[in-house]
Amino acid sequence: MVTPQQDPTADPVDIAVYGATGFVGALTARHLAEHAPAGVRIALAGRSADKLAATRAALPERARDWPLIVADSTDRAATDRLARSARVVLTTVGPYAKYGRHLVESCARAGTHYADLTGEVLFVRDAIDRCHGIAESTGARIVHSCGYDSIPSDLGVWLAHTAAAADDAGGLTEVRTVATMRGGVSGGTVDSLRGQIDTIRADRSARRLAGDPHTLSPDRTAEPVPAQPSDAGPPARLDDGVWTAPFVMASYNTRIVRRSNALLGHAYGRGLRYGELQGCGRGPAGAAAAVAVTGGLGLLVGAFALPPVRPLLDRVLPAPGSGPSERTRANGWFRMDVRASTGSGRRYRARVSGPGDPGYAATAVMLGESGLALALGGSALPDRAGSLTPATAMGDVLVDRLRAAGHTYEVDTV
Repeated sequence: MVTPQQDPTADPVDIAVYGATGFVGALTARHLAEHAPAGVRIALAGRSADKLAATRAALPERARDWPLIVADSTDRAATDRLARSARVVLTTVGPYAKYGRHLVESCARAGTHYADLTGEVLFVRDAIDRCHGIAESTGARIVHSCGYDSIPSDLGVWLAHTAAAADDAGGLTEVRTVATMRGGVSGGTVDSLRGQIDTIRADRSARRLAGDPHTLSPDRTAEPVPAQPSDAGPPARLDDGVWTAPFVMASYNTRIVRRSNALLGHAYGRGLRYGELQGCGRGPAGAAAAVAVTGGLGLLVGAFALPPVRPLLDRVLPAPGSGPSERTRANGWFRMDVRASTGSGRRYRARVSGPGDPGYAATAVMLGESGLALALGGSALPDRAGSLTPATAMGDVLVDRLRAAGHTYEVDTV
């Protein structure tokens, strides 16, 4: 076992899973134990040696000799040692604005690739400002949002772009992603939402950043002015009869996709309009579901902004580090239907889907395969470093790994 007094940097492992004793961290460790190629060296990391040992004991036999790294996210010296101990660090420890600032900077300075599950736009903006230049100089790929936030959205648009580029069909002009799923809301996501709402209420500049659709752009002055309007409107019916409602993750996922476009020199299209909606079905039942989702989302956000209601929400919403039963996780699924138009009038439809509760089982697969892509991708990975997105950091390498892991990534002309 590695303790804070021991320096693990003499022989770094390929991947360290930080937060391995938490719910999604343990699921990610299990995915790696079951699917990582032979010879990949993996460590479990967290604050408690005893809990790490218990997590390791519950994993398949091949994990029995995985080293344990004890590190507290609030201790900069400890996160520095963790970053030096691995070629890739995967972290599930959130809220990231509270627990992730030291680790992301430690990885940037050490030249260690990093992937997380954040959906916190203010944390990512801060990490970009502090770490992008450092990571570019050290060769580190800092990759945020490597779970259901925001891999399906980011890679779905990437697929539509690559297909249009191969056909010389012109840039993407209008893209809408319609999300459908079965599964629960992650306790970590709820905690992050709660913290971000508190920050926005208390800080006018944070509120302005959170409200800008292009707040993650590397150059805000190069983006459209005025900013692109939000999709968070009333229920609507698409051309194919599907009723839609605002998608709870759209405000964040859309910013990741726009950052990918900007990092690629606006290769998707400088005038790209991108939005996300939740599909609720067809006919009267779909319309009723769309109204219910829209109203429920508004009530949830409004309730978080009322401190007297917080104790009630804490009773009914999942707590950080908790999650659904194995049966519930197995019965979940997700699908992202990406509908893209191009400057030439040609249209494309990308489909991204996978089995398992999206916030838990599917996310563990996405994060685990992101770690393997960063550790094993080598020269096949895009030649860039810095504060990146899944599409710009891993691109087709990650698409291929997720396909092999049982997820669907396909694109066709319409």
